[in-house]
Amino acid sequence: MLQLLQHQKTGEIIIDDIPAPKCFPNGILVETNYSVISAGTEKTSVDNAKASLIERAKRQPDQVKIVLDFIKKEGIFSTWARVKSKLDSYKTLGYSASGRVIETDCSDFQVGDYVAIAGAGYANHGEICSVPKNLAVKISEQVSLQDAAYTTIAAIALQGVRQAKVKIGENIAVIGLGLIGQITVQLLKANGANVVGFDIDESTFQLANEFGCSYVFPSNKDFVKEAIFNTNSAGFDSVLVTASANSNQPVELAIELLRKRGKIIIVGAVPMIIPRDNFYRKELELKIATSYGPGRYDPFYEELGEDYPIGFVRWTENRNMQSILNLLAKNQLNFQKLTTHQFPLQEANKAYQLISGEVKEKYLGIVLSYSARDNKNIKSIELKKEGKPKSKINIGFIGTGTFAQNYLLPALQKCDVEFHSIANSTPLTSLNVGKRFNFKVATNNTQEIISNNEIDIVFCATRHNSHAYYVMEAIKHNKTIFIEKPLAISLDELEKIDELYKIHQTPFIVGFNRRFSEPFLKINDFINNRSEPLNMLYRINAGAIPKNHWVQQPENGGRIIGEVCHFIDTMTFLAKSLPVQVYAYNTSTSQKEFAANDNIGILLKFRDGSIGNIIYTSEGAQSLPKEYFEVHTSSKSAIMDNFTKVKLFQGGKLQENSFNGEKGIQNEVKQIIQSIKNRLPMPINYNEIFAVSKATILAIDSIKFGKPLDL
Repeated sequence: MLQLLQHQKTGEIIIDDIPAPKCFPNGILVETNYSVISAGTEKTSVDNAKASLIERAKRQPDQVKIVLDFIKKEGIFSTWARVKSKLDSYKTLGYSASGRVIETDCSDFQVGDYVAIAGAGYANHGEICSVPKNLAVKISEQVSLQDAAYTTIAAIALQGVRQAKVKIGENIAVIGLGLIGQITVQLLKANGANVVGFDIDESTFQLANEFGCSYVFPSNKDFVKEAIFNTNSAGFDSVLVTASANSNQPVELAIELLRKRGKIIIVGAVPMIIPRDNFYRKELELKIATSYGPGRYDPFYEELGEDYPIGFVRWTENRNMQSILNLLAKNQLNFQKLTTHQFPLQEANKAYQLISGEVKEKYLGIVLSYSARDNKNIKSIELKKEGKPKSKINIGFIGTGTFAQNYLLPALQKCDVEFHSIANSTPLTSLNVGKRFNFKVATNNTQEIISNNEIDIVFCATRHNSHAYYVMEAIKHNKTIFIEKPLAISLDELEKIDELYKIHQTPFIVGFNRRFSEPFLKINDFINNRSEPLNMLYRINAGAIPKNHWVQQPENGGRIIGEVCHFIDTMTFLAKSLPVQVYAYNTSTSQKEFAANDNIGILLKFRDGSIGNIIYTSEGAQSLPKEYFEVHTSSKSAIMDNFTKVKLFQGGKLQENSFNGEKGIQNEVKQIIQSIKNRLPMPINYNEIFAVSKATILAIDSIKFGKPLDL
């Protein structure tokens, strides 16, 4: 399908073929008819991309802080690799569109329904969009598809109006008469308000008057007295700031316009430096309208489709979108007059020449149209035509998130393999990463990768709830697979894998990389000739992750299943013995922001008599390194400090060793590829993988039942 893309380093806009997306789980697949360019948002994106790194840093200090924090954790070279990778890629633009449903995974919509769709990353400027159900609303026959494409942008204006809590007859000022400002004027007029508009561009005045402004003034303080005079000198009850500006002028103007105890509603992107004196004297109220309304940025609402009860949250982003379509159906909104330009998708560059200022021409609403094409819904894109060198191992890759891009794929590059096919739930990411690592094919069809006889091994780094599925599919197709941890998130999944493996005996491996790291290999050599069981302690200062993070969602198993398997595997490797019993407990807290299982203790007993104690916490100091390990046996002790230092104690002697902090991923991947080339067993045997995975899952059950559990 054709997709509009922006290069994140240069700002270049291109139209390129990418694999069509899959239907969103509990969502719909939509063939786009129209999409609307949000000039303010997308101009900012283009301008930021064209700016130098120093200019970007000045404009986005919050992003700079994230980078600096990451340098502290991962080091400057790893951080720079991530930043460079991000810049040297394309991203999608757009968030307001309309079209026809061509596939559905929910009961709310049927194939053939016409819908308005929303959301950055979902309702893009592309021929096909994959959208969660709460970001789509049906369009009635009374509303044109072109008008409906404005729905999401109009919902932003509506949420601002709702925040103002407008009453009939109130005096309301709108600062900024661009696209959202003009829609805001119409909505306020429909609410029975007396509307006055302000803008720095006087060419916007006529349309604002037509839409319902009683008066329109240039956006500066010279006209404050005249504007207030037209409110019977009472001042404005509310001011909605729908402008986009780098200065504090819109907020200062709003303060001057308001009556005592009036409200400022921030809808546009403006600085919010509040001059205290006048704000204090008038006892003003400042409110911010969050995009399309309640539900925005909540993954449970947007991604999982969990609605807010109407009795408690009357107007969600979806219900705001429905309201806009209802007003359009009753002819109470006019979007036709908003459209100043329309281009077919293939000529979208002309639109961006307008908003970037390359073409000097007035614009307001810019609509992209989409023509019928037979080959829209293609699943795979061929990136190169070179054949496979017979001496190399062919790699298929599923899931291209941060870990895959920054650790697994670079490690595979060093193994001199051939990258064959790559798939990701976001087709653009498949294309970006596929080009960067020189893959032959980018696709959204994971079955095509697993069943392809040319591919020797599949690497899979998807979300946790899909791991068991991909392993079982690989076993059925006799395809070796590397699955990033965990193997499974439930005993039921684990038992199904076990049954299949015993029938087919297809080799696979889980990404338990710590055992391959130089520090743990050093410790393993040191304690190898022991005569007694091990007594081990592993402390993980994991850091906090909010409850709405995808890892914390129940269907993904939580952090313990997702990460603690690493540390159980490391102990299994050193003990050379399987775990036989697990006893886990978590801290008790009244705090509801974070999951209780983020702070646990786990006691493990191994078949040879060794024991292991795991302390996993999200409450540790940020300055404390993440991982610490110690082991004691046969008059020997060893300490590992965050993969940078290992201390070995024997008798009265101490040996100190320094390492580079690498956690074993490169050595792990190297050994896996060598095993494939030389037709050797995988470097972790199945019994260990199964036992470690089961012990991890039982740790959660142990917390639930409050007792030790046998494997």
